[in-house]
Amino acid sequence: MNPLLLVVGLVALGLSLLLPIVVAPLLRRLGVLDIPNDRSSHTTVVIRGMGVAVAVAVLVALALSLATRLVAVDRSLILIIFCMVAAASALGWIEDFRGLSIRTRASVQLGIGAVGTAALATTINESSYWWVPVGAIAVATYTNAANFMDGINGISGMHGIVVGGFYAWAGVLSDQLWLTVAGVVVAAAFAGFLPWNLGRGFVFLGDVGSYLLGASVAAIAVTGLLAGVFLEYLLSPVLIYLADTFVTFLGRVRRGERLYAAHRHHVYQRLTDTGLTHVQVAIFVSLMSALTGAAGFVAATAPPALAVGAAVATAVVVALYLYSPRFFRALTGSRTSGRAVGN
Repeated sequence: MNPLLLVVGLVALGLSLLLPIVVAPLLRRLGVLDIPNDRSSHTTVVIRGMGVAVAVAVLVALALSLATRLVAVDRSLILIIFCMVAAASALGWIEDFRGLSIRTRASVQLGIGAVGTAALATTINESSYWWVPVGAIAVATYTNAANFMDGINGISGMHGIVVGGFYAWAGVLSDQLWLTVAGVVVAAAFAGFLPWNLGRGFVFLGDVGSYLLGASVAAIAVTGLLAGVFLEYLLSPVLIYLADTFVTFLGRVRRGERLYAAHRHHVYQRLTDTGLTHVQVAIFVSLMSALTGAAGFVAATAPPALAVGAAVATAVVVALYLYSPRFFRALTGSRTSGRAVGN
């Protein structure tokens, strides 16, 4: 392993692990607290906004990779990702601290994606500006998906580790160091957050953290797509999050519900109502994401017959996840609520 890559990863991990010591009292004084509502899986007031610490860890580590010239080629790609992540994190912080209208949030998210993708299209000569609307929608979509899925303890931290790890490995396989660096930084930073989210005095990422997670993943994915990385490498680790979000969205549309009203219809939320703990559900969701990621990596470069088998396996895993609340409820016979702890 490149020693500088190890240093950058350790910086991301260390800052994310240590900064909450300073940030938590500040958030409490500012009143950045999470009050339980109908969508919540917790019943006590909890400090939120700890994503500020994770955002600082990610941004400092990315900046360090530029300052040390760890990424000698395609440094501009890291810089563009840095700017997109910083902008999304700032938007999330404003939402945590002051609140924003749905229209404003959506407009800014689309703007971050559009400007970032346009910058990428300019930097990567072979890219077309027709990718700009695709990038805008991708960033806004996954930023919101990560926000919707950040509802129980551990799920976002583990997701950052899983997706970051797969993207880092994709960078190795694609011989694109910028992708490895970005993946390592995301995985390390969210690993540092986990002890704070799972400990006795747990804290939440808040919108700043979920926007950070979603925008980081989307920015890396869009950059990778324009840089020629296999789509399977980029899409397969996030399929579970996308499936949960879109199936829940379509179900609510079909039932005529107000789309931004508080609810507990996501698969992972219903899993907590089967008697599973938040950590157990977070591990299960992460395991499903790891399985779809592994299958996608096989499908990307395997012979046709094996690639088809990997695609079928991916579909089976997604289907099992979507129907898992029924399976676990039948297995446990439980109808208890999972609202005791969590985001």
